[in-house]
Amino acid sequence: MTDALTQPVDEVVDLCRDLLRIDTTNTGDLDTSAGERVAAEYVAGKLAEVGVEAQIIESAPGRANVVARLTGTDPSREALLVHGHLDVVPADAAEWSVHPFSGEQRDGYLWGRGAVDMKDFDAMLLAVVRAWQREGYRPPRDVMLLFTADEEAGGSYGAHHLVDRYPQLFDGVSEAIGEVGGFSFTVAEDLRLYFVQTAEKGLDWLRLHAHGRPGHGSFVHDDNAVTALAEAVARLGRHRFPITLTPTVRSFLAEVAPILGIEPDAEALIDKIDAVRPLLGATIRNTANPTRLAAGYKDNVIPSKASATVDCRTLPGQSEAFEAQLAEIVGPDIAIEYVQRQPALETTFDGPLVEAMVAALRAEDPGAKPVPYMMSGGTDAKAFARLGIRCFGFTPLQLPPDLNFAALFHGIDERVPVEGLQFGARVLDRFLRTC
Repeated sequence: MTDALTQPVDEVVDLCRDLLRIDTTNTGDLDTSAGERVAAEYVAGKLAEVGVEAQIIESAPGRANVVARLTGTDPSREALLVHGHLDVVPADAAEWSVHPFSGEQRDGYLWGRGAVDMKDFDAMLLAVVRAWQREGYRPPRDVMLLFTADEEAGGSYGAHHLVDRYPQLFDGVSEAIGEVGGFSFTVAEDLRLYFVQTAEKGLDWLRLHAHGRPGHGSFVHDDNAVTALAEAVARLGRHRFPITLTPTVRSFLAEVAPILGIEPDAEALIDKIDAVRPLLGATIRNTANPTRLAAGYKDNVIPSKASATVDCRTLPGQSEAFEAQLAEIVGPDIAIEYVQRQPALETTFDGPLVEAMVAALRAEDPGAKPVPYMMSGGTDAKAFARLGIRCFGFTPLQLPPDLNFAALFHGIDERVPVEGLQFGARVLDRFLRTC
């Protein structure tokens, strides 16, 4: 028997609150990002308190990653990587109901930037490991703990840096769990879907460039780079790429359609799942969203160049087809520059690790129905997959039926339900003890 002090739920809320109060804003620019060093030192300190030796690896000043390894009882088994990132996207305090770095507890939620993306899981993992150490428990196989920098900007200073520079850290690791999966959607009082991520879209960040003849702003001017770019951006931003169903999405439809009592039509089914519709709606087609524009240097000067940044996400196996579609949409006069490209990932919803996820969820929620799904964004898994590691998104949360979960990611008033956070700690504890 273990006493109450060894239970993960007893301190997961406090750990999450502490992490939310540490500003780890990642702007994508070294000069303006807050950096993860303070949070990394906090994590390493909490591990050290219970006898876990952790290493802090900086990729640039202030950009810090935390690595530790728990020794399992069976050295013949390959290790499991459990990873979470410490950085968060920017937040404008004027737009929020509470200060985004307050970690305020209100109305049954913990509020703050990173509450669901993903300091909640960082806290769950810390809470479980600290409870194990107090108990003297060893997992069935080695567990590698990793808290990364820079996930929100593609991982160049975090996961990809570690894979490129310190691949030996991952020796013996065969599987991994990280964001975003294991969260619930309520179908009925006694039935909840839990979405386990088995695939994620590829990341294709690019810039469009238009060139024209510079001149005076008062002239009649037919060769305007701003006009050409604006037309191309408008075409791309309004375009809807064709529906393409991957194996993961087909499995999802086959599992969920009978439960919701509708035909396995992708768009009709996704419309029925309001709380996570934005997450799922982007998994049936490639997407391209313009995010930034840059042109000119003076109000009365027509510039010779105009540029736009576009966030593109591609389905598994669709990278080449997307390139051709993109070129046709923007036209031959627009230059396309790929800034960062990371391929899509996809695995199957089977095997002992999946069975352990399913069992852990059902043990804590008898009404749980775990199903595979594809994430519309990207994660650090793209780096670890380069080493042949099989990656899943499993950061368990039980959500209130009326919560618009998808809107919280990078959104205003990001928050995590306290009971859901505690549920996640219990599920993670069960899972890691049996996987």
